[in-house]
Amino acid sequence: MPTFTALTTLPGKDKAEALGEAMEALSPEPYGVGVFEIEDDSGLWEVGGYFNEAPDEAGLALLSTMYAAKPFAVSELPETDWVAKVKRELAPIRAGRFYLYGSHDADSVPEDVEPLLIEAAMAFGTGHHGTTQGCLRALDRLATQGVVADKVADIGCGTAVLAMAAARIWPGVPLASDIDPVAVEVAEANLAANGMAGRVTCLEATGFDHPQIGAGAPYGLIFANILKGPLIDLAPDLAAHLAPGGHAILSGLLNEQADAVASAYVAEGLEKVEAEVIGDWTTLLLKKPV
Repeated sequence: MPTFTALTTLPGKDKAEALGEAMEALSPEPYGVGVFEIEDDSGLWEVGGYFNEAPDEAGLALLSTMYAAKPFAVSELPETDWVAKVKRELAPIRAGRFYLYGSHDADSVPEDVEPLLIEAAMAFGTGHHGTTQGCLRALDRLATQGVVADKVADIGCGTAVLAMAAARIWPGVPLASDIDPVAVEVAEANLAANGMAGRVTCLEATGFDHPQIGAGAPYGLIFANILKGPLIDLAPDLAAHLAPGGHAILSGLLNEQADAVASAYVAEGLEKVEAEVIGDWTTLLLKKPV
């Protein structure tokens, strides 16, 4: 079955979300609509629709005019077995002591690692992205230095690979939260696949807005591998939930965005310990003074 995409950009979150909602009334209707901020400080948002048959280009043109968006770019995508493609192209990754792999590479796991199985069908957050690798490497360095965090929170957890990594090396039961209920389901499936059911508590939450997250504070380590804007917005809450002497590992940042995010956390009383660059992405390690 062919897949068609229709993509456009426009300034402003409210207008982008309104356009995304309006697209759902098209005929033929899209089977999915996405609204995303473009993380290049342009202020633009991308709105995309995904269709099983050619979309109504006249309807799309009308919507782009109504919402002052760029004309939609419509494309037909070739049929692809994406899971098979991911299995071919995503080789196992080693990040410090952690080894991330799919079940198709189970025979490749070395003996001197902490293995984490993340299936190809759940590719976002497998560890192949520089942001996830940076977070795992920062965690590995903390552990090598003798740091042990008895309470850990992974905010915006995705596949929960970071919370699982912490649970592999430290006692306690980390909290992993995400705004997306599907991500929470994926996180729980990943825990089961790794024989770690019950070793991480998975929650649906926006930021720190969940009673269990508040009850678990203060945390010795908080991960937040999300995006620049949400990270800056999160700074006061993260600092408030972090224990004195505790660490924060932040990523999801393009290199040119790292200074602005670090400054937001320094303004909340945290100290910048290090910044690691992997390709286009930076991971920050910060500490709350005792």
